[in-house]
Amino acid sequence: MTNGLLVLGYESSCDETGVALVLTRGDDLPLLLAHALHSQIEMHQAYGGVVPELASRDHIRRVLPLTQQVLSEAGRVLAEVDVVAFTRGPGLAGALLVGSGVACALAAALRRPVLGVHHLEGHLLSPFLSADPPEFPFVALLVSGGHTQLMRVDGVGRYALLGETIDDAAGEAFDKSAKLLGLPYPGGAALARLAERGNPAAFSLPRPLLRSGNLDFSFAGLKTAVMLQARKLAHGSNCAVEALPADVLADLAAATQAAIVEVLVKKALAALAQTGLGRLVVAGGVGANQKLRVQLGDACARARVRVHYPELQLCTDNGAMIAMAAAMRLQSGAQAASAEYAFDVRPRWPLDDLKIS
Repeated sequence: MTNGLLVLGYESSCDETGVALVLTRGDDLPLLLAHALHSQIEMHQAYGGVVPELASRDHIRRVLPLTQQVLSEAGRVLAEVDVVAFTRGPGLAGALLVGSGVACALAAALRRPVLGVHHLEGHLLSPFLSADPPEFPFVALLVSGGHTQLMRVDGVGRYALLGETIDDAAGEAFDKSAKLLGLPYPGGAALARLAERGNPAAFSLPRPLLRSGNLDFSFAGLKTAVMLQARKLAHGSNCAVEALPADVLADLAAATQAAIVEVLVKKALAALAQTGLGRLVVAGGVGANQKLRVQLGDACARARVRVHYPELQLCTDNGAMIAMAAAMRLQSGAQAASAEYAFDVRPRWPLDDLKIS
């Protein structure tokens, strides 16, 4: 027996299989006991991006061994689990079905309740796993491969959308620009590494919607500008883009990163000014970008705003954030776990659809 609830969480929305175990502790923040993650990056590199069918099949292979690993590291047994949580959406339908199917089957076998979690809520609450957790209320900047949103967060399940991308997300801008420069998958991380050696002022690239007067984002035009600049340079050198001199590619990568980061920083500060809040949470894979962390940290320090991030290892998709979000929902009364084991998934699921029930 345990004091509190043991929540076993599964994440399988895209190309990473995550499993974690957290323990609720009265009114205190839940405690992460163990988590394990398998990334499919190496498998998808040959195709230049995620292949959904391959992703789903790999989740099937990995999920049970990872479950055994987490239980072993936590010193627990399956029979001790009180609630099984899983990512219900958004994400790739086939990949989501693997995690939801395993979670619901396991819960049914154990006769335990099950809880479907919103993937973005997992990211949003992931900084509560850090050594410096935030406090409600705060503004959240969610930046990942498929989502760029600004939210007002007044508590678990109490979210108001302030602004979002109208086309490409920030992560897509990183990844697609990297592909245009001939960089390997996953492109965003490769572009950030290359940008470290470049001059961000070497090329003038647009900052879409920076002066729009609202909190929406747009990165498709930036991607097009990167493509046109790369082609112009390649034509002038009579070579393929990827054959351009390393210093030229580094400068273009740095200029691209600088444009994305400037938009994210200024929009986040505008959201803080609009809401009057003094706390910012940054979550999602792009939240690991060091240039973003430095510039946002400096800007927030000048504005006397506290900024919080998840631990670097928890910026990308992981089971810990799903188990944590489920545990916090249960603690707050925002949602009750269900004994119904028929499941569905929601590949498209707006975060502001979540309501306290």
